[in-house]
Amino acid sequence: MFNLNQGLFIYLVNSVLHLNPGDWQWTLIEIGFLVFSLVAAYFLGSINSAIVFSKLLYHDDIRNHGSGNAGLTNVLRTYGAKAALLTLFGDIMKTVIAICIPGFLLGFYYMKGVSVGYACYLAGLFAVLGHIFPVYYKFKGGKGVLTTATMALLLSPIPFLILFAIFVLLVLATKYVSLGSVTAVGLYPVIMHAYFAFALGNNMIILISFPIIVIAILIIWCHRGNLVRISNRTERKLSFKKKKKDDAEEN
Repeated sequence: MFNLNQGLFIYLVNSVLHLNPGDWQWTLIEIGFLVFSLVAAYFLGSINSAIVFSKLLYHDDIRNHGSGNAGLTNVLRTYGAKAALLTLFGDIMKTVIAICIPGFLLGFYYMKGVSVGYACYLAGLFAVLGHIFPVYYKFKGGKGVLTTATMALLLSPIPFLILFAIFVLLVLATKYVSLGSVTAVGLYPVIMHAYFAFALGNNMIILISFPIIVIAILIIWCHRGNLVRISNRTERKLSFKKKKKDDAEEN
């Protein structure tokens, strides 16, 4: 019987094809599903909702305003809350689909409230890569924070809630979205390791540590300019007012 948590692959090789783990067909199908999932995740991640909605709603390009970064904060500052909510929804949905593809094919493998499906985390990494370096927009995109947050919420909801609380507290205290983003993402591997050690055992984190660490490094690197401006006290603080000229970079 098909089990969504284990994915289509296990059902196919066990119940339909009756293969064993050592069979070459088993390996070929598994690799094929994984490659398809990662390619799909990258191309889905490359869909930039900020650019799409700025063109559809305003016949404009968000990259011509503010920092030129195609991200949620720049949309909020440039066009206001309506465009920001649409961007939020679009980026969340593309990430959900990107992660659900390997989840359906290869399994989510949820255990004690967190997924240990390596393919899902790899797909999350490729979705983040697509968002930061989108093939559709000459490899110039956003900074991947929302994509990563959606991935964390879908695959590791309890660690996500801890990280989200840290993000909110820092933004409320400092008004720096970039500081909250970098801190939360930087702590993502740490919180995941602590949760796995507490709930599942240290050995389980090895399966998914690589994509999470790479994502953290990528996003911190994307925010290097923000960190310099925070240090110089020139970083723009969060404002919900609509602005057309904004010199600060955002997420």
